[in-house]
Amino acid sequence: MDEKIIKSRSGRFRKWFKRKKHKNKEPDPYFLDQLFDGNEDEGDDDDFMEDVYVDSYDMDPCTSTNELRIFVGTWNVAGRSPVGSLAVDLDEWLKPQDAADIYVLGFQEIVPLKTRTVIGAEDPTEATNWNLLIGKTLNENFGCPWMTPMLNPISSDNYQYVKIPASDRRASFSGITDNTSMRGIRSRTDHQLLQQPFIVGGSRYKLMASKKMVGVFISVWMKKELLTKYCISNVKVSSVACGIMGYLGNKGSVSVSMSIEGTSFCFIAAHLASGEKKGDEGRRNHQVSEIFRRTSFPRSAKDDDNPHPLTILGHDRIFWFGDLNYRLYLEDNLARHLIKKQDWKALQEFDQLRREQEDGGVFQGWREGNIQFAPTYKYSSSNCNRYSGGLPNRSGEKQRTPAWCDRILWYGKGVKLLSYFRSEIKFSDHRPVSALFSTQIEVMKFSNPRSVDMESNVPMVMPTEQIGTSRNDEEGKSTLLSLIVKDTDLSSTHMQ
Repeated sequence: MDEKIIKSRSGRFRKWFKRKKHKNKEPDPYFLDQLFDGNEDEGDDDDFMEDVYVDSYDMDPCTSTNELRIFVGTWNVAGRSPVGSLAVDLDEWLKPQDAADIYVLGFQEIVPLKTRTVIGAEDPTEATNWNLLIGKTLNENFGCPWMTPMLNPISSDNYQYVKIPASDRRASFSGITDNTSMRGIRSRTDHQLLQQPFIVGGSRYKLMASKKMVGVFISVWMKKELLTKYCISNVKVSSVACGIMGYLGNKGSVSVSMSIEGTSFCFIAAHLASGEKKGDEGRRNHQVSEIFRRTSFPRSAKDDDNPHPLTILGHDRIFWFGDLNYRLYLEDNLARHLIKKQDWKALQEFDQLRREQEDGGVFQGWREGNIQFAPTYKYSSSNCNRYSGGLPNRSGEKQRTPAWCDRILWYGKGVKLLSYFRSEIKFSDHRPVSALFSTQIEVMKFSNPRSVDMESNVPMVMPTEQIGTSRNDEEGKSTLLSLIVKDTDLSSTHMQ
């Protein structure tokens, strides 16, 4: 048989068994050669599979591509709590009427960055308050019931979704109250599983992951129906503190890793070093490097058989967002003049982050949408549309050149930016920034979905030199059969 056909079929077989190959990866966007995603042994499998041949019969797999809409938002809330007299309406920011499939929200300074909060024990209260408000905003817009008062509020700053059994997923999809179907509040100290309090019967969005480190906070929500449609696996969180002395949590990142079917995602919410003096951009660049180097998602005994990326750059689709604090290389009065003219193109020529990218200092190869909105920092106070400082300068007011501190970037193929915008909530001295993406995910499907007789239709594997003479080799058949049964069982579980 033609050698090219043999290699082609063996390649399909290899893809079927390993589910996803991390081939043809884009160049490392940050030149961090020491970062890897733990799959160095894949080359040995390639060498072995070049010597086998697969006759796939009715079980020839193929990969279909589906699309999801992901809303990514970032907001520095200046240490203000969204409860009591400061209650804030998130509708204008989240625009839930547009109904994205996934909402990924990053916050900075959800607590004041004081000595007590930076070096003291983590207090989950404000993370709870924001999660309650986010869940209320996303679900009430669809006329869904919401529990008031909330019972047993979340008591951990580190929540991770725990995959639910297929039977539970079907039950929750049919409208049965699902307090037990979303569980997994993982404490930093005892990793105890508690009942998940945010979701009640009829809710449309579920909390997938939530992580707080001092004032940096990330919250990931997903449409409930996606949990029945796709296999969501390996949901993990990670935090990196790189603030004072390089290791305190006043600055740094919190990240979420997850896989949707055969596509891995990483979301990084960051708060980088402040300051507009010359050289401050170097501190920010260094912190980005540290976050790349120190963020990890190690495997555990509870993980499923599908390998997941161990580092940020091992993922297929990566979104980095937050108060990145990059400023403008421009005098204050000139910056304000261009802002008044709404000449965003001219202003971007002096944007520090763009310059650093072009010079290779940070995020080389990453993408950002075209900025067609006013700088998001620094406003004079809440309920105010006036930038801080300027002339004449008010007594006691900080002099700050307005800048696009709040940014959203992405890396990886299969991502399309639909919109990039800021919202006008006057809650803090920053304005929220959001991006809506359409992204592809890979879903494994078989060409013939009907039940097949495993004994009569088992793919055959044999050395190339034996093709045509040993097609009924029983030893090879039984060995492969055990692998296929295991793989089919796993696939059935994921597709239920």
